[in-house]
Amino acid sequence: MDSTEVNKLLAGFLGTCFVIFSVGIVSNALFASPTPEKPGFAIEAQEPTEGGGAAAPAAEAKPIADLLAKANVEAGAAIFKKCQACHSGEKGGPNKVGPDLWDVVDRPVAEHEGFAYSAGMKDFSKGGQEKWTYDNLNHFITSPKKFVKGTAMGFAGLPKDEDRANVIAYLRTLSDNPKPLPQPGASAEAKPAEGAAPAKPAEGAAKPAAPAQ
Repeated sequence: MDSTEVNKLLAGFLGTCFVIFSVGIVSNALFASPTPEKPGFAIEAQEPTEGGGAAAPAAEAKPIADLLAKANVEAGAAIFKKCQACHSGEKGGPNKVGPDLWDVVDRPVAEHEGFAYSAGMKDFSKGGQEKWTYDNLNHFITSPKKFVKGTAMGFAGLPKDEDRANVIAYLRTLSDNPKPLPQPGASAEAKPAEGAAPAKPAEGAAKPAAPAQ
């Protein structure tokens, strides 16, 4: 191979490199994405709390006394009708899938005559020392299986404060001597307000499902 052919090959190689280099420069100029001086928005991730992920503030439960102060007995009776398949509410009424709920407010847990309670409910009752206070009814109706571990109650619960208060207000009327309402602004276990007007007992109405003890 003489020097002329070598020169031609070198010239061709250099020319190819020049073309490729030029194309690269032109492409960068056309498609470059410069970094903006100020970003349009920033996403800030919350630092995880110690021991786990970011903790969302838990909503504080409203006292049942405050909820009962605004409760509607008629609305509670309407909701309670859905429970008639499992509970009766008449005085001396029969036990069904769940026990009769006549005079259930302040009744000892798992002590209604003639009903076979689950082991979980018996454990919760502490031998009859635990009662169906307004507070206990509220927590149980919110989520039976969460409040009483091992209960046979199949009801999922009432997540809405208003619905629970209405049902409990209705349950209170299922008695010859309805228990006094707790004083708003105080714990449900606190002494009831003096002079609280007793609710008129329900007469013979079929009663729906709440606490299956």
